[in-house]
Amino acid sequence: MVPEKQSNQYKQRESLPIPTYAEAINSRPSSSQSFLGPSEVSHDAERQGLLGGRQSQQDGYQVPTVESARSSLDFLPSSEGTSPRDSTEELRHEILQMDVLEPGEDGDSRANLLRGTRLSKHITTLTQSLSSINLPFRQWLPSRDYIMDKIPSVLMDLRPNWIMAGRFFALVLVLFLAYLLFLSDIFTTGRRQGGGIMYYPDSIRTFIRDHINETYIREHSRYITSFPHIAGTKGSFVLAEYVQDLFIESQLDEVGLEQFDVYLNYPKEGGRRVAIVEPPELAWEAKIEEELAYADKREQTLVFHGHSRSGTVRGPLIYANYGSREDFKRLEDQGISLKGAIAIVRYYGTQGDRALKIKAAELAGAVGCIVYSDPGEDGFEKGDPYPHGRYMPSDGVQRGAVSLMSWVVGDVLSSGFASLPGEPNRDSKDGNPGLNNIPSIPLAWRDAQKLLQALKGHGKEVDENWIGGVPGVNQWWTGDSTSPIVELSNEQDEVERTPIYNVLGRITGLEQPEKSIIVGNHRDAWCFGAADPGSGTAVLLEVVRIFGELRKRGWRPLRSIEFASWDGEEYNLIGSTEHVEARMDDIRRNGFAYLNVDVAVTGNEFQASASPVLQTALLRTLQHVTDPFSNKTLRHIWAEKGSTLSGLGAGSDYVAFQDMAGTSSLDMTFTGNPYPYHSCYDNFDWMDKFGDPGFQYHKTMAQIWALLIIELADRELLTFDFEVYAKAVKGYVNDLDAYARDNGATREGLDMTNLHHAADEFLSNAIQFHEWDKAWEDAIGRGGFESNVMAIKRISHNTRKANFETNLLDIDGGLPGREQFKHVLFAPQAWSGYDEAFIPGVRDAIDGRNLSLAQDQVEKVAGILSYASRKLNH
Repeated sequence: MVPEKQSNQYKQRESLPIPTYAEAINSRPSSSQSFLGPSEVSHDAERQGLLGGRQSQQDGYQVPTVESARSSLDFLPSSEGTSPRDSTEELRHEILQMDVLEPGEDGDSRANLLRGTRLSKHITTLTQSLSSINLPFRQWLPSRDYIMDKIPSVLMDLRPNWIMAGRFFALVLVLFLAYLLFLSDIFTTGRRQGGGIMYYPDSIRTFIRDHINETYIREHSRYITSFPHIAGTKGSFVLAEYVQDLFIESQLDEVGLEQFDVYLNYPKEGGRRVAIVEPPELAWEAKIEEELAYADKREQTLVFHGHSRSGTVRGPLIYANYGSREDFKRLEDQGISLKGAIAIVRYYGTQGDRALKIKAAELAGAVGCIVYSDPGEDGFEKGDPYPHGRYMPSDGVQRGAVSLMSWVVGDVLSSGFASLPGEPNRDSKDGNPGLNNIPSIPLAWRDAQKLLQALKGHGKEVDENWIGGVPGVNQWWTGDSTSPIVELSNEQDEVERTPIYNVLGRITGLEQPEKSIIVGNHRDAWCFGAADPGSGTAVLLEVVRIFGELRKRGWRPLRSIEFASWDGEEYNLIGSTEHVEARMDDIRRNGFAYLNVDVAVTGNEFQASASPVLQTALLRTLQHVTDPFSNKTLRHIWAEKGSTLSGLGAGSDYVAFQDMAGTSSLDMTFTGNPYPYHSCYDNFDWMDKFGDPGFQYHKTMAQIWALLIIELADRELLTFDFEVYAKAVKGYVNDLDAYARDNGATREGLDMTNLHHAADEFLSNAIQFHEWDKAWEDAIGRGGFESNVMAIKRISHNTRKANFETNLLDIDGGLPGREQFKHVLFAPQAWSGYDEAFIPGVRDAIDGRNLSLAQDQVEKVAGILSYASRKLNH
């Protein structure tokens, strides 16, 4: 049951406009639309001037835009009292004025740390009132009020003996100066205070665990899934307003919307067709659309591929298994030509990226491609289909984008620069490396069944590895030029400048306000999106509420926290990528980490993918979270199952942060068996009955996410582990060596020696670097006092940690042919799409049989890795 106060809030939510189907899908907001009406605008200063570029008008707020990449979306200062930025101004001045000995300058980090010489010329200005600070021995020291009250009366009593009075005054003065010394940098404890309250990590963790509310999350999920919200439509815009309002209610310091104008497409009513047209006796046409998924028969989105090519084509039908390059090569080896044909392939398998399936078909000569959902992968062969179970029903269709996100990410018409409103530069759709050049369409197995049956007797009968799970197909054949002729029509409404909106919110840090932990989830969905991405969105809103509660109690983190609800993720990760491109220099300089949750929950098995530098922070966090049913900590379950941290591919909004900006990133989920992915059956009813009844794993994910934010934003010493990273890199290099041997590259002269040396050097430098961490923990981390000099050194040390991944960028180059991707260790491999890949530049060159390029890439990666690891200690 929702508590009374929150229940009222959700009654208000129910009055929010729920767009009709026509509005949600076909009506797209223009950049002249206003966000908040006059009646909705709070008189509180916190809701005024929310974002640079957002102007207060007599008739309400106007839609904000990103004014330029140079502005880097600078938030305006908080209005509540003294800005937290002011509280560190003197410390900033000291950093500039003091000749601080950097850790490791003379090779003795521990000695340098413990030296901590105080400069007498610089006395720290007190930034908090004496009454608000808890000090050692304070209870035995006189208060300021006591001193000011007592001194006059004592002096009056001792008028006859001025010498005694003078001695007494001197004594009081000495005591008062001693009191000040306790407030100075010599006795600084490193703990932050707000409103007179001392905040310790354990109390913060307890507050978070105890106050996450699964009922609130469930109610968010119910609203989020009540209407379709494809990117660029009214549905997504209404949901953006919902998220923005909740950010504001949580009293984040700054809240606003960020607009980009990007290329999107939408299906035309009656413009899609799949039909057997020859021979006449086999004439048949696919239904294409799903049945209505909700019992109340609410309308839903049409079936299509995002960013698919418009057009109508005809050709003989040919089955190509999973649509990998190897599958098409096998057909060629069997003498089956794809030239002029319509390929039909199934989802998943040896080529997990639907866009690369279509690209492989195009390169093989096909003029169109059908991708169908096979019950052997996600349907009744796995278990009961929806509505009786969790799996895809016979009419369920997996929508999705077919832009080539492992080649060009973000808006495909603005590769390498942000699609700001009014941006005059645009790339062409024709010949665009981010788009396929043949039309495609997804189908349910209900429709694919007829097509597969029609192939009987044409081409070659397939072996068992090519046999799918579609019932009623007694014999599986490849088809060939004699196959029945299929017409594929895919007419799309293409909009080259559709506005999309990211919702941004920020809590400003105390110690390093310019440095940020960025937290993100995308908001747009192909239909109702209870799991993808609604589970993540509902969890994000609860995490924001919790941090709002902490803020109301006076707490602030050391580093700033930025919350983001991305738009346009399903179309090639557009919202997050354009945001990063607009703020590239700022994020490279100040982004400490990016924490992503896309699909928060589809099961009960916790999985995470990340830069290895974040592994220790994650495992520390999992130690404090308990599985809701086994009563074991997630850290214990992780070890029990032998789980490992996976690498990052190209599957979600971390790509631009990790691969382009060099911001250490993490993505996590509770996963399970297959579900109606990108179908309208991924709705609230499915989640409530099968995905996460009771929303307990949503609650658990909220706990993990919030605690991980605290771990990275509010721990004095940043939890980045370079020994773990270095050991992982040695594994990457060994795996690459094996890959080169297996593909004959080593035999043909590829030399990996320098890359091995660079990996060894990294491990040595990492061990030396972390000596400072150990020294700080021994001297200060276990209850000791941290002087301002020590704090400055610690801040410098933390910044070195955060800069490491940025130093791994090939900023002036990038991956050959895919220059958007700058990280030399992490990027999607050209033909692996969603899959993780390490040192992809070398792998791509080996795949292309270009050994000269492969050797150049080996030397480049070795040089950049050596440079980055040396920078840790210099």
